[in-house]
Parts: sequence; structure tokens; C-alpha cells
Amino acid sequence: MSELDDFMFDLNGYLILENAVDQDLLARLNAEFDAFPRDLARGEWYRGGQRRDYTPETGFELHQAVAAGRPFEELIDHPSWFELVKHYAGEEDSYIPGVFIDETIASIRESGGHHPVHSGGYRTALRCGYRYDHGVFRCGQVNIILALTDIGPGDGATMVVPGSHKSNFKHPLAGDYAAGDRMDTLPGAIPAYLNKGDALLFVDGLMHGGSTRTNPGERRVLIYRYGPVWAGSRYGYAYDDAWLKELPERRRTVLYPVPRVHVGDPCPEEPGDR
Repeated sequence: MSELDDFMFDLNGYLILENAVDQDLLARLNAEFDAFPRDLARGEWYRGGQRRDYTPETGFELHQAVAAGRPFEELIDHPSWFELVKHYAGEEDSYIPGVFIDETIASIRESGGHHPVHSGGYRTALRCGYRYDHGVFRCGQVNIILALTDIGPGDGATMVVPGSHKSNFKHPLAGDYAAGDRMDTLPGAIPAYLNKGDALLFVDGLMHGGSTRTNPGERRVLIYRYGPVWAGSRYGYAYDDAWLKELPERRRTVLYPVPRVHVGDPCPEEPGDR
């Protein structure tokens, strides 16, 4: 982290982390994508993940991807962004510091696919909101989009509207998420081009979406969403207990920061810094 990181994140709502993962991890992640059963129907499970495409145009989306292969586990507390997401979304200098992963998604998008424009500071949910107060960041959710393929012109880059995480007005031309409006020509939106191995870090309150992919081939990304430890899974996913026990403690507590307490159990300890 640096003062420039904080300035640019506050100003624009996002940062680009170049060469976030090394070539070895990148290759192993792509090998996992190669193994995904492309005929998996929406709602069906692959290992610990479930296919749950947001819309027909968003492409193949495997939710709870962190439990679908060993390389995905390494991203939970990856050093390229873990301290940053704790800084922005981890309730620093409070009695409940640390982060919780809300969603993990493996996404494959082919030609013609896109993700509709959504979010923005106007009437945003607290879960997605941006706040800086009394010298600390209090973001409800900070996302990582890790590129497993080069994402340049025509590749369906994520587009953002810089500064829109603090907007008090609705974008007059953004339309409605339910209508599936595309971001390609939205005034104020810019593409976040990434080389494979780069990551886009942004507050979820930033207006964003995926531009239309016009090139052949695939756009492959992983999306990890971090929030404060008191948050809950957006769709109510629960992890397999045996799988959780195999994880290193820090990774396990990021996925499950507040253990269940049953009648007769001793008093739980306060969550530590995770």
C-alpha cells in the first residue's frame, strides 16, 4: 500500500495490480478452467462449485469456485491484494478487523457475451457502499477480478465509470440492470484492460459491467469479493466442513470468520485480524 494507492482508489474507485500472480499459478488456474465441464447445466455442481450464470449473456459462471480446485485456494489470501482488501474493506482499527469472502466466481465469456451495467453510488446498498471517515476506509465490499487471459480491445474488458462510487445522482443513460443494458457506449465508462496475471481491484459501489466480447476465443477471469467479517454469503452457500479443516487457518477464517456456536459450547473468542 502507498499514499498514491489510497489517493487513486479514493478518486477513481479502483486500482490495477500488474503481474498480480506468477506464471506457475496462472498455468495451474488455466488448467482448472480447461477441466470445467462446459455442458454443466445451470444449477449443477462441479466439485464444490455450482454453475449459476447471472444472465444468458454473461457466459459460464461457476460460483463458490474457491472450492472447485486447489489453485483457487491460493487466491484467498494472495499477497498481491490481501493487505489492500483488508485496508479498504476490513474494518481497520475497529474491534472486528479482518475480511470475509462473500463470493468467488470463475467466469468464461465467449464472443457476443457481456455483463450488464450495474451498481454506482446512487442509492447503493450498504453492502456495496464506499465510505472514508475519521481517517479509515469503510467499504462494504471490495472485489478482485483476476485475468487468466489477455483482455484488450474486443476481449470483453470490464468497464468502469471512475468516481461513480461516490455519485449522488443516477446515471441518466445507464438504464436498468434487469434490462441487460450494455456498457460499450455508456458515457463516462472506460475499459480496464488487463494482461493475463493482472488484477483489477475495485469497490463494488463503482458503476461497472463487462463490455461485449467481439473477438473469438474466451475471456477467463476469477472474481473474489471481500467484505467485513460480519458479512454473510450473498446466496447462502455453505462450505464442506471436511474441506475447510484441510485449509491453513488464515484461509479458513477468511471463508468462515465467525464459527457457529451451539448450545453448551464455551464462549467464542472475539474475531482476530484476518
